[in-house]
Amino acid sequence: MIRTTTPRYSNAPKLGRQLSAWLMIAVVFVCGGATCMPQRKVTDFPAPPPVLSDVPELSDVIAAVNRNDAVQQLSTNSASIQDIHQKTPRFTANVHLQREKDFRLRASLPIILGSGLDIGSNRDVFWFEVPDGMSRTMYFARHDQYQNQLQHAAIPVNPAWLIEAIGLVHLDPALVIQGPVRRDDGLLEIRSRMPDGIHQRVCYIDADGGFVTQQLLTKPTIGGGEILIAESRTADHRFYENPACVLPHKILLRLLPTEAPEMNLMIEVGDYSVNQILSGDPNLFVMPQTAPNIRDLTKLSLATPPAPTETSYTQQATLIPEYRGTITR
Repeated sequence: MIRTTTPRYSNAPKLGRQLSAWLMIAVVFVCGGATCMPQRKVTDFPAPPPVLSDVPELSDVIAAVNRNDAVQQLSTNSASIQDIHQKTPRFTANVHLQREKDFRLRASLPIILGSGLDIGSNRDVFWFEVPDGMSRTMYFARHDQYQNQLQHAAIPVNPAWLIEAIGLVHLDPALVIQGPVRRDDGLLEIRSRMPDGIHQRVCYIDADGGFVTQQLLTKPTIGGGEILIAESRTADHRFYENPACVLPHKILLRLLPTEAPEMNLMIEVGDYSVNQILSGDPNLFVMPQTAPNIRDLTKLSLATPPAPTETSYTQQATLIPEYRGTITR
């Protein structure tokens, strides 16, 4: 059984508290009690065409999932974001990504320029910039350095995972250790090792359309079990003919940090531009240097967290219902 930790964070250091509050602060600061700008509503798309047989081979499932390898660039200026735990208002965002590690998500209101949320990544570093009182703080880290201390990091996964979390999953057959297994809910389950050799990923896959609806990232425990550290759930999938791929238009990202409350970010997308970046910014994937406070995550001194209390993942999942075709809130 996959287990999730219930962190005890009352004595967590400042960084842990900020990690738990960064999204809430950004939303409140950006929206300021006003009504956020309306977003295009996610359309009810027809179900993607079936591509798998009733009893598919592993190679068939992998081929279906990896159709999204044809997507090298993905871009939208019609996204909205909400912290569903804090029940904050939705605010507008644009998201741009380019394989393998280029990612940029910026959210703000035009009337309060520069006051929103900035999350980014390139092949060397990742960062997130958030309001910090009357100022702003940029947290960053080099991918390689952060990966080397991932077991003790405040954020439990390398943020480069965001590219796969929002729908561009790639399954390496050499890393698969179990599956496909048909679950009671009809989804197919495949378990695989992550390239870091530490974590594992469980993917739930639509048995007809061959697209991933949920990912669970786990890490081993000292007692030989495993705990949940991150999760992605997707819904409102749309089939794109050119290139042939299936992309979700509703994504729930869930992180379970060691030293802070879990974080839940809901992203909804009106339209995607596939294999085209909707931005003329030549520095789109360059980490900005304008924040007054810039901190290297790999050099911050973090207190040793208390031993977590383990509870079953199925009990915790009642907070956010299991995937049933749409993500309920």
